[in-house]
Amino acid sequence: MSDPSVPPVDLDLRLVQCFTVVAEHRHFGRAAEALHTTQPSLSRQIRRLEQQLGARLLDRTPRGTRLTEAGDVFLPLARTLLRSATQAMARTRAAAQPRRVTIGYTPGLIVTPAVRELRRRHPGAEVQVVHVHWQEVREALLGHRVDAAVTRWPLPASGLEVTVLYDEPRVAVLPLDHRLAGKESVTLDDIADEPLPRLRDSDPDWSAYWRLEPRPDGSLAPDGPLIDAIEDKFEIVATGEAISIAAGSFTAGLRPDLTSVPIEDVEPAHVVLATRSDDHNGLVSAFREYAGQHLAPY
Repeated sequence: MSDPSVPPVDLDLRLVQCFTVVAEHRHFGRAAEALHTTQPSLSRQIRRLEQQLGARLLDRTPRGTRLTEAGDVFLPLARTLLRSATQAMARTRAAAQPRRVTIGYTPGLIVTPAVRELRRRHPGAEVQVVHVHWQEVREALLGHRVDAAVTRWPLPASGLEVTVLYDEPRVAVLPLDHRLAGKESVTLDDIADEPLPRLRDSDPDWSAYWRLEPRPDGSLAPDGPLIDAIEDKFEIVATGEAISIAAGSFTAGLRPDLTSVPIEDVEPAHVVLATRSDDHNGLVSAFREYAGQHLAPY
């Protein structure tokens, strides 16, 4: 039974969403465009939210819009509220429709054989496959955008169940005229003085793994150019500014002016399947089984 001493909550999530968009853009006009509505309509919705909360959230200024002190307090709570609502809807739908699963995969990986097997064994299931950026795997899983993701280690594993599917050699990606190009393999000593690109704002554990840091003597790799996307590194490598480290199968589609050489004295890269720790969807368990059986290096 509900507690009669607790007043009923009357908070329209659509209004909360409008507020977060205005707070992000700091401008009613741009926020209205993003929400596909008009400024007067958006202003009315914000006023309704402020009435529900009993506090002014936004002040208009000549330069746009700024958060009030109450708005500053409410914004992170609003975002948490919207995330919780999204997760509640996803979990409820999953419980009501256990015949649906979404499989994610990151660049350079193929999930087709396992997906085909899942569809063959479960012909009544709705199986969707979506591409996920490598930095967004955990967010996509915990946000219920995907139910399982095939990706490369490392990734933040809190709240996730991670299963190793197979290993791939880590390789040095080189321009064709590099002194090491054409060798059967190289060692860490061979590439000790070679600069490696730095990905801006990347996860420290991820960067250390793919920069092979620290080296056995405790040293760090020489710094190459700073990049904003993994795709940028191939141009940097091709021009001779740096080399790069990648996984074996990821180099299959390299541009014709690059080559790769296995690194013999480092652990291989791990291709893994990540799922939510608390997910009881039987289709996720089935996909984990088929991924283990049918996914392999190519």
